[in-house]
Amino acid sequence: MTRYPRDMTGYGATPPAANWPNGAKIAVQIVLNYEEGGENNILHGDAASEAFLSEITGAAPWVGQRHWNMESIYEYGSRAGFWRVHRLLKDIPITVYGVATALSRAPEHVAAMKGAGWEIASHGLKWVEHKDMSPDEEQAQIREAIRLHTEVVGTPPRGWYTGRCSMNTVDLAAAEGDFAYVADSYADDLPYWVKAGGKDQLIVPYTMDCNDMRFAIQAGYTNGEQFESYLKDSFDMLYAEGQEGAPKILSIGLHCRLIGRPGRAAAFKRALEHFSKHEGVWFATREEIADHWAKEHPPMQGVAPSEMNKDTFVAEFGGIFEHSAWIAEGAFDLELGPTHDTATGVHSALARVFRSASEEQRLGVLTAHPDLAGKLAAAGRLTAESTSEQAGAGLDMLTDEERESFTALNESYTTKHGFPFIIAVRDNTKASIMEAFERRIGNDRDTEFAEACRQVERIAELRLQEKLGA
Repeated sequence: MTRYPRDMTGYGATPPAANWPNGAKIAVQIVLNYEEGGENNILHGDAASEAFLSEITGAAPWVGQRHWNMESIYEYGSRAGFWRVHRLLKDIPITVYGVATALSRAPEHVAAMKGAGWEIASHGLKWVEHKDMSPDEEQAQIREAIRLHTEVVGTPPRGWYTGRCSMNTVDLAAAEGDFAYVADSYADDLPYWVKAGGKDQLIVPYTMDCNDMRFAIQAGYTNGEQFESYLKDSFDMLYAEGQEGAPKILSIGLHCRLIGRPGRAAAFKRALEHFSKHEGVWFATREEIADHWAKEHPPMQGVAPSEMNKDTFVAEFGGIFEHSAWIAEGAFDLELGPTHDTATGVHSALARVFRSASEEQRLGVLTAHPDLAGKLAAAGRLTAESTSEQAGAGLDMLTDEERESFTALNESYTTKHGFPFIIAVRDNTKASIMEAFERRIGNDRDTEFAEACRQVERIAELRLQEKLGA
């Protein structure tokens, strides 16, 4: 069994209704990363100095040495930048991603965060890379981060964001902490559930585009107006989608040492003023968004198709293609994953097996279909799916004359083509079925074989939509 773990579909074309409080058209969620004092530094027991997200272009780690310039840039964030941002945002609900060791070195800042009513989520134990840590080492760091955070803040964190994470981070965080959300994802504009750490874990995605980190990378912002303009454009697009009935989250990421510089803070202030001129804007913490989403959209119950064992998968989907369980057996062996856990996804897998089958095998599927309004229907020997479909088009309530017409057409069609007339009756009425019957009976066999195969796939698609939801 091959399973592809990435979900490339998400909510697809029809995301769920966010139902933000008071009918808000957009949720604006601002994060302030507090990392100063938790970055790489030999004073902190690290092997080298920090080299990430600073004003120093092309900075490299200095192994075994302190880096005076780098340290002072980070210190600007705690000494001046934080307080400038605090003055701008102290009356707005925001979330702090607090590195535990940084918070432990910042009692004045923690008091100010709590005084403003900000959520303080965990940003890990230290602001370092986790990609090369063993699972045991990273788990120990997560556990210590929660312990130290609780000791410093007074309450355990309800949100988690590592940032410089590993492939194990979400699983480990979900297993270790009782988190309302994990934010180590950039995959959506809305929260979503995943199976992680042995349970359903809510993900509230973060951002790297509406993020002042782009002031510190080469392919980024070079002046405040670029950041301001990008934030306004992002807000306007999402606000318009909210007006059309599909509200989302505008997630914004800030860093004390970056946005705290005067020229950038001025630009961010103008963007805030733009947001505030609109009605129906919900400024919220990530914790508030997570609690709202968990109430409005709890995790789906039951086993997803890609998580089923073979017997269960075949039992569930073996009848989607009429009397052809071998198609479900073949589909199970494909590279399924979360993106197949929808009607469209399962249909794609089943249809691939059907399309790649030999003509003889596909003919077997066609001949497994009953005649429309034929003898099997009269005898009550159709599958439950076929019975429902034919009844939905009124084929169970034919006049004697209509039944005679269908019988004659069935016999003529089958004699000519070698398989029964097949049409997705749920797409049709009794009249349109009869019209198609009379029209298609004149096709040559190859043309009609191809059309019958298309109709079989459509019947399967409709059955799956009824079973799993469109």
